[in-house]
Amino acid sequence: MRKIFLILVICVNSAFASAQDNSELLVKAKQLRADSKFDEALSAFELLLKNDSSNVEYLHNTAYLLCKVGNRKKEDSERQKYFHEAEYLSKKAISLDINNAEAHYNYALALGRISENAGAKQKIANAKIIKTEAEAAIRLNPKHAGAYHILGRWHRTIAGFNSIEKIMINTLFGGVPEGGSYNKAIECFAKAIEIEPTYMLHQYELALSYHERGSANDDVYAKAWLKRAISLPVKNEDDKITLEKCNELLKKLQ
Repeated sequence: MRKIFLILVICVNSAFASAQDNSELLVKAKQLRADSKFDEALSAFELLLKNDSSNVEYLHNTAYLLCKVGNRKKEDSERQKYFHEAEYLSKKAISLDINNAEAHYNYALALGRISENAGAKQKIANAKIIKTEAEAAIRLNPKHAGAYHILGRWHRTIAGFNSIEKIMINTLFGGVPEGGSYNKAIECFAKAIEIEPTYMLHQYELALSYHERGSANDDVYAKAWLKRAISLPVKNEDDKITLEKCNELLKKLQ
């Protein structure tokens, strides 16, 4: 009887120590993500996920970081491996907690990344899901700037479909998915900026949307937002890439 009791004590202590270790690692992983140390953060969350593969917080954070780290890979085949794993983990997170805004957001993010270099058929097939998932994230968290950003890109992408893609949409969906306009894209990016005013990428995408819409004075608005974006501090590698894009577009508009 005493042996059984000792075994139980050891098991309880071991479980407590493991939970404590996970708690400490989670704090560290979140800080690494906040500091834009995405590779290190991904390694930390993958370790947490290995310890508990059904933890929704671990799942959606790992999915997000797979999208961030994967996006920096040079070979598209390697990038796609990251994005498809992020898609799988996001869907798993949603199946465990359908009311988790981050899970829906990261599913939309992963599909958006997959679609960037996809053929027209896959791009169109993903479009409807991306919109649904981004809207779900916003419904669950009305201050989710990232979801507004994705929705803004969705509207701009649909608005910019060429004639062949529109024919395919008509064939597959019986028409363009509801929405899809430069005006809507501008509204979404403006909302994202309202929530995250110092995030450079929101401002670049808003400028690009004005430029692509091409109405009177739109390039004036685009230049203003690009100059505002360029004035922001460069905090990480993503900002450096966005800054280059801002300068390229601004040079084009001069």
